[in-house]
Amino acid sequence: MTTLAANAGTPIATSAPASVSTPSDYGIALLRLALGLMFLSHGALKIFVFTLPGTAGFFASVGFPGFFAYIVAPAEFLAGIALLVGFQTRLIAALTIPILIGAASVHFGNGWVFSAPKGGWEYPVYLIVLAIAQVLLGSGAFSIDRARSKSA
Repeated sequence: MTTLAANAGTPIATSAPASVSTPSDYGIALLRLALGLMFLSHGALKIFVFTLPGTAGFFASVGFPGFFAYIVAPAEFLAGIALLVGFQTRLIAALTIPILIGAASVHFGNGWVFSAPKGGWEYPVYLIVLAIAQVLLGSGAFSIDRARSKSA
């Protein structure tokens, strides 16, 4: 990691060893863990509580093809695991954005506040912003991605 420090107006490149994590790395990891836990729990809810046939029925009731449930629920579950361990973080976060856009589209007509009847749109849109931030920031500390880049 390279940073620039100002010394009498002249930038000086300083470098921290790759093995040293910064507070920013921990913050990025916290974002990744929170996003991963959210995807894991939402995927698990669709699979184990609502069941895939039940989720398919809900999808159909809001205008999506029911078979999307059989794609979305496992994708959320597996994306959650991948994000929790920090595997291919940027790619996985990017691949979740279409799912989140679909979720937001279900709630646009319900108003802004997610506590509104049938849920508002601010939570799914917030998750889109978090996923975009994760794509831009990468994995952070405690990730397979980081471990793989150190061994390369």
